[in-house]
Amino acid sequence: MPASLFEGMTNCSGRTAIAQAPLAQFHPVADTAPGSRAADEGKEVFQRAGGESRCSLAVRAPAMSVALHFSEEVRAALASGAPVLALESTIVAHGLPWPDNLDVGRALESAAREAGAVPATIAVFDGVARIGLSGEQLERLARDAGNFVKAGVADLPVILARGGNAATTVSATATLAALAGIRVFATGGIGGVHRGDALDVSSDLTTLARTPIAIVSAGAKAILDLPRTLEVLETLGALVIGYGTNEFPAFYTRGSGLRLEHRCDSADELARILAVRWQLGHGGVLVANPIPAADALPADPINAAIGAAIAAAQSQGIGGKALTPFLLSELARATGGASIRANRALALNNVRVGAELANACARHGRS
Repeated sequence: MPASLFEGMTNCSGRTAIAQAPLAQFHPVADTAPGSRAADEGKEVFQRAGGESRCSLAVRAPAMSVALHFSEEVRAALASGAPVLALESTIVAHGLPWPDNLDVGRALESAAREAGAVPATIAVFDGVARIGLSGEQLERLARDAGNFVKAGVADLPVILARGGNAATTVSATATLAALAGIRVFATGGIGGVHRGDALDVSSDLTTLARTPIAIVSAGAKAILDLPRTLEVLETLGALVIGYGTNEFPAFYTRGSGLRLEHRCDSADELARILAVRWQLGHGGVLVANPIPAADALPADPINAAIGAAIAAAQSQGIGGKALTPFLLSELARATGGASIRANRALALNNVRVGAELANACARHGRS
């Protein structure tokens, strides 16, 4: 049993042994009997066992198997060491109404492909964690969004065990992506510490700190307490690197006034840093990528709108998982949809940077 929480990674290509909890080690067992469901769908079951720990894995509990189902495109890419970029599904199921949500999901996947990476949108369908979705599955996720609950990492065992459907948040997506051997994940912005309540902390932060994955985002969502969010990330030992910036982005705006200790200006240098970090047995890295200047919103109006939205949430007693969707909806209303357009632009930009980083990691893994 390894002494450290994460052990055995030699590069960021996703082709070598990856993280494991200290309670178990894993190795893959292919369920490919002729005529089996696995043979038809390309299912792989990964069982808990002693011995070597490999890239794509999931837990086999004593009474049931938790399987990762890979799309054929993602499976082939991982097998060959090609770049793969993880994408969350909450932005599709809970970000926009139908059919705009499907358009966004398709646009994000197209942006990844255009930048040379295979997109792996992650979601749970009927109790099965899907790593990469077919066109039909992506459309079902968007059209039937009301039947897909919003799942963080703590929700996954319940949803998987009960055969439920879920759109994965940052924490759940990062966890499943890392288990699948995917090292880079692009999203809009991560969760963090909510304003006015230092105890309301997103599990995105603890998941990032313990999971060997790079998350490319425009910082944390602007509705959050950004200084405290950075402090918690530092306390947890998560590495934050500005990509082409010395300042922590504020989601809708390029800067927050919070200076970062580390900056990278190339994907190749960032890939080398990731490899060394994971060789040391450390967890995740937040790649803070500012929104493009042409798409950024003016700071004073958006900050005023955020303050008004938070006040409205407090007066209505809205909190927990309902808080972030409420605040984003209020911002969309207050800005006449400008916040939604900015959100889409920064998400696409993060996918392009994430794909660039995934390519650099793949090159580094082959060198």
